[in-house]
Order: sequence, then structure tokens, then C-alpha cells
Amino acid sequence: MKAFGFLSFGHYGHGRGPGDPTAGQSLHEAVDLAQATDEMGVNGAYFRVHHFARQSASPMPLLAAIAARTQRIEVGTGVIDMRYENPLYLAEEAAQLDLLADQRVALGVSRGSPEPALRGWEAFGYTGSQDPRGADLARAKFDEFMAAIRGEGMAQADPAQFGRPGLLRVEPQSEGLDRRIWWGAGTRETAEWAAAQGVNLMSSTLLTEATGDAFADLQREQIDRYRAAWKAAGHDWAPRVSVSRSVFPILTDEDRLMYGMQGEDDQVGIIDGFRSTFGKTYAGEPDRLIKELRADAAVEAADTLFLTIPSQLGADFNARLLQGFAEHVAPALGWKPNTEGPVQGDPVG
Repeated sequence: MKAFGFLSFGHYGHGRGPGDPTAGQSLHEAVDLAQATDEMGVNGAYFRVHHFARQSASPMPLLAAIAARTQRIEVGTGVIDMRYENPLYLAEEAAQLDLLADQRVALGVSRGSPEPALRGWEAFGYTGSQDPRGADLARAKFDEFMAAIRGEGMAQADPAQFGRPGLLRVEPQSEGLDRRIWWGAGTRETAEWAAAQGVNLMSSTLLTEATGDAFADLQREQIDRYRAAWKAAGHDWAPRVSVSRSVFPILTDEDRLMYGMQGEDDQVGIIDGFRSTFGKTYAGEPDRLIKELRADAAVEAADTLFLTIPSQLGADFNARLLQGFAEHVAPALGWKPNTEGPVQGDPVG
């Protein structure tokens, strides 16, 4: 691990008091937290995207607001649900955001996780999926999105304006954006598929697999298979790999009361019809966290660690949490602050 950022689910409520922000309060606190962590040297601010739920939704307005208030921190998603997206419109938005942010965008996309609405993407006007989970729709849209941001022709030119037939690309284009797109993979097979597509790997907060192996070991196998597939595909650049963890440094008695009862074991459950593995929570004094995270095979293999945060507790609370990690844990894991420049992937040899 050489970089870390926070991953916010953007939960909000009804504004009834602490821990129950309104949607507006949640968005303003997200911007405040990103600004505070940018100044700390944290490498990334990433947001989950959900629909029909009291959580972060369409991300571009929030990411643009953060980009305008920060200088170095990477801004992105983990992940945008492609079933709900118009791929060409998303390509335009992503390029404009990347230009405004001076190439600091890192967009995670995928099929997405289960949503509260039954086939909710159809309410957005996207029909025709033959898969009850919409995976076929997401993959087709992803292909179109990547073609658009790579500058391929997407629409026939009007001969009345151009004098000859031809294909037009979407505008604007942001050079290098295609190398800052991540696929959120929940299985070993989808990780290999992401490598074949030439995009970065964002290993999910859960894996839709349960083999009996520890979550970290399953994730490490996923990463190893991704890098092997990347090498086999012959891509000429070094991809990035991220994993997510819940990590709570205990520095005070108050921290011990807050985090001391966190579960410390992986969990197995059913999600989206699949037996799935969820990673454990790390909570403890810094020396213990350093030892445990060094022993986490997936954290050791990834270049970027996303810390999932209790976003509904506000910017000040989470800034202290992330400051504690930055000061007392991250340096021992190999962390390089954002002042040292953009994060680079590890060479695949």
C-alpha cells in the first residue's frame, strides 16, 4: 500500500440531530471532509453511488464541488452503477470533470450492487436486459463508455454540415482519462475480465464468492489473477489496484468506547442470490493495526487502500479518524502523501 483514501456511502436521514444529517448536510460535509483530508495529504476521496435510497446518488455535482475546493486529492467513485447510465453522456461529464480537476478523476464503475428498486434501471428508461441482475446491460454500456472516452467515433456526421460522411467523437476529450477508470470486481473471473479490458481493478467491499478462505486471501487471489491476465493481454502501462477496509485506530479512551466492540471476523451471507464474503473490521491501537494490516494479503498487494467511513457522523469526526490513520498507521505501511504526486500503479512483470 502506498496510497489511501476514504470511501463514503453518503448515508443521510431526516436532520433530527447528530448522526442523522439531511441530504444537503451530507453533501456539504462530504465537501468539507475532502478539503480537510486534501490538506492532510490523503490521496483520494471516493463515493458510492446508489439509487432509490438515502445515500449518495448521481456523483458528478459532488465531485465537481470537491474538485473546486481541493488541489491534489483524487476524486472518484466506488462505484457508478452502469445499468443506470447513458454511457455517452457519462463520458462527456467525466471528461469535463477531469479537465476541471486537472486530471484528478478516478471513476470506479461496474454492474453495481443490489438496489432497493426491482429492476430500477428500467425506471430510468433503460430496458432490454435479459439478465435479472442487468449484468448484460452494464457490460454493453461499459464498452460504449470506454470507446467514447478513448476518442472513438460514436455518431455519424451530418453531411449537410460536414460535406462528407464520417464518425464524430464525443467532446470534450481528456487525455489519459481512460487510464483512470476502474472496474469494481466482485469475483476472480470479473477481475480477469477487467484486466482484459485494460482498466484498473477496484476490488469490491464484498466478494460474491465463499470458498472457506479468508476474505483477504480471496481478494489476494483475485488481484494475482488480475495481474496475470493483465500481463497476458500485453497492455503497455502499469494498472492500479485498490481494496477497501473498515479501519478504526484507537488513540483515546473515547475511541475505545466507540470502536472497541467492532466485529473482528469475516462474515458470510447471501447477497444478490450468491453466497458472499464480507471483510472484517480492523479496530485497535496503531501498533496492532500496523501488524494486522501488514499481514492482510490483499492490502499488501494493492497500491491503494480505501477506508470506508461512517459518513453520517460528519466531517469533523471522520477527519479525526483519517488523521489518526495518516499519522499513526499509514506511514508504516508505505504511504506516500498526495504532496508526492499522483499515485502510480505497480509494474506488472
